Amino acid sequence: MADLIRLGELSAPARAGGKGAALHWLAKHDALTPETYVVLPGPLPDISGLPANSYAVRSSANVEDGGDASFAGQFLTELDVAPHDVAAAVEAVRASADAAGVEAYAEHMGDKQAIEMSVLVQEMVPPVVSGVVFTRNPITGLNEAVLEAIAGRGDHLLGEGHTPFRWVRRWGEWTSRPDGAPLPDEVAVAVVDEAVRIADDYGKPADLEWVWDGESVWWVQIRPITGIDDIAVYSNRISKEVMPGLIKPLVWSVNVPVVNRAWIELFTEAIGRNDLKPEDLAKSFAYRSYFNMAAIGDIFELMGMPRDSLESLLGLPEGPDKPKFKPSAATMRKTPRLVAFALRKSRYGKDPRQLLGELEATYRKYDRDLSDHADDELLTDIDKLMQIGTTAAYANIVVPLLANAYGGLLRKRLDGKGIDLATVDIADGTEGGDLDPNIHLDELSNVIAEQGADSAEARHALATFISRFGHFSDSGNDFSVTPWREQPDLVLEMAAARGPGSRTDSRTPWVVVSKQAGFLNRAIRKRAARYAVRREQVSSLYTYGYGLFRNYFIELGRRFVDRGIVEAPDDVMFLTLAEVKAAVGGTLKPADARSIVAEHRAELERVADLVMPETIYGDDFIPAATKNQEGVLKGVATSRGHHRGPVKVVTGIADFGKVEAGDVLAIPFSDVGWTPLFAKAGAVIAESGGMLSHSSIVAREYGIPCVVSVPNATRLTDGAIVTVDGYRGEVVPD
Repeated sequence: MADLIRLGELSAPARAGGKGAALHWLAKHDALTPETYVVLPGPLPDISGLPANSYAVRSSANVEDGGDASFAGQFLTELDVAPHDVAAAVEAVRASADAAGVEAYAEHMGDKQAIEMSVLVQEMVPPVVSGVVFTRNPITGLNEAVLEAIAGRGDHLLGEGHTPFRWVRRWGEWTSRPDGAPLPDEVAVAVVDEAVRIADDYGKPADLEWVWDGESVWWVQIRPITGIDDIAVYSNRISKEVMPGLIKPLVWSVNVPVVNRAWIELFTEAIGRNDLKPEDLAKSFAYRSYFNMAAIGDIFELMGMPRDSLESLLGLPEGPDKPKFKPSAATMRKTPRLVAFALRKSRYGKDPRQLLGELEATYRKYDRDLSDHADDELLTDIDKLMQIGTTAAYANIVVPLLANAYGGLLRKRLDGKGIDLATVDIADGTEGGDLDPNIHLDELSNVIAEQGADSAEARHALATFISRFGHFSDSGNDFSVTPWREQPDLVLEMAAARGPGSRTDSRTPWVVVSKQAGFLNRAIRKRAARYAVRREQVSSLYTYGYGLFRNYFIELGRRFVDRGIVEAPDDVMFLTLAEVKAAVGGTLKPADARSIVAEHRAELERVADLVMPETIYGDDFIPAATKNQEGVLKGVATSRGHHRGPVKVVTGIADFGKVEAGDVLAIPFSDVGWTPLFAKAGAVIAESGGMLSHSSIVAREYGIPCVVSVPNATRLTDGAIVTVDGYRGEVVPD
């Protein structure tokens, strides 16, 4: 009879199965691991010579801990096994491969491999605290370590009714840590530090199981964290400033290609050819604009910057270990192009009169009476306006960037001189007053106060104001919003409300601080002032040109009313550009167009008061119906996704029969015997558990959202409709 084989002496670690090969790797990479023997498939070796310790007898099948199916909990594990009972425990673990539940699980997961069962015989570490650590958040993909721990043996992480203590560390600082945890703070730090070191050697994010015996941390398992590279992340932190509020379908379908083509043009100049498309950069959720942070992360990487830097744009907490820019080979390859790009952009619009003049002259050609134009001519003009709009949008991106850059440089230099830039008028005579509508509103207000709102003087002043600023509105990036030129009475009210008397500027003229600022700063001031004025010029011109879309679409809307396609001219805003073109071409029937308008209008009304998250994970986001946080149940997200459906409370096998496809399972906990229910469920919420609980593992493998540690989950009413957010850990009732 052959002797037991020490795992470390195995020449081909893969023969030891998934867990065995991973444990072998850990030992070879300086991780403290327990003494482990391996029993390979075949005749049982001689186990009589084991030292007088207690052992963990663990399955290590060839199918375990794979990228798609972990078989977690499917095979038997025996703990605290005495030496004379190890042989029987090995046979029991082997026999568990033939259990009926294993076959059903493999069939559901589509795993057709023949099971080859190796068994690990591992010296038990006296478990004071056991746990798991993820070196990257497995739910969101963010660069943060997640640590879970429980007093005693690690199988409690998987078993009934146990909820672990949970820590989250981001860039060197805890962003979340529990009270009353059995693990000392210094040990928690050591566990995360060592896990990150191991994952660096591993070459990929990992989850590791560990045991603390009161003195040392022992590592007993490692697995790759899969699927996190494909997590879609969207943010409205910046986009809600650019396109605030609800965005109607027509506005979205015009704005995305116009503006995002300009961004792609800029990125292409900086990084070279790429596969970016306008629709890649932004997405609409509940009719709100969100930027695609994954696409921006791709751009960061192409520029040689750390992808994790984009997490700062999400407004997430930062710590001392925040990723720093370190030039890489990719950076060096891109450096000449990036330097040339920066130099070209620094001189962009040095004399903007020609650029702005040409754009304005072009736009003026489209600011005309449209009533005698054929439908096809209107559509052709719209396409041309979109092309012109991309040119204007490009200028409206680059010039503000330069204004901010030169303004920031001047601010930093003046701070060193003890001068607060906010208190200084850097324009100092630079032409630009005509760009500020407030100045002209004050002038109109004075006329109203002196001559009366109905006077000829007031009407003339109003007409002058409208001719200059009538293209302004509440949102310059939404041509569905009524501009000032269509609301002259509102402009009068705004002016009258300001009261007589012009505003005074309390800032110090630049000439007063010029000598103190120094010669170099005076030169920078000229550029900062110049680009500040250009920013307003370009912004005003872009708003004017963008607003021309309204003229064209309202004209089409009037014609659609005459043809019975829509009920009011403004209804055209509830169609997409493609649908407008289809209506003109006759391929979209009037009844269908009216149905689309009604559907979109109803959807907009339904989501108008939603409290939307700043960050959305996943493309399957479901806007929750609640307008506030009352009634929202919160827990820990352990499996990604969103699902809306009826609750079915399941507390035992007697409740299994009432579960139907798409139901939200509300359970106290689950074990391996409950696996068949997960094949039906659309989502799972549990009152206990953590990342390694059976509910969490099976939900992740079945691709359904799961939220655990949800207080009173089983007190929900059967049939109640809830939305489960498997990223944020929320259960929102309708």
